[in-house]
Amino acid sequence: MAGSQINNPLHGVTLERVVTELVEYYGWPALADQIRINCFRKDPSVKSSLKFLRKTPWAREKVEALYVETFT
Repeated sequence: MAGSQINNPLHGVTLERVVTELVEYYGWPALADQIRINCFRKDPSVKSSLKFLRKTPWAREKVEALYVETFT
């Protein structure tokens, strides 16, 4: 089981860390331009973004893909 995550760049990285680091790197306005979802556009916060992303797999995939593209 441990070997199945060996090539996963997100292994051990929490969704909160992903969102926080993207916000620190891009800022909310630029992040909203990169990924067009309302939780980044209207009254953005890490807490509200996490709530939305945990319920919405397609949006979470986009955020994780941007994280991998940006930081690897």
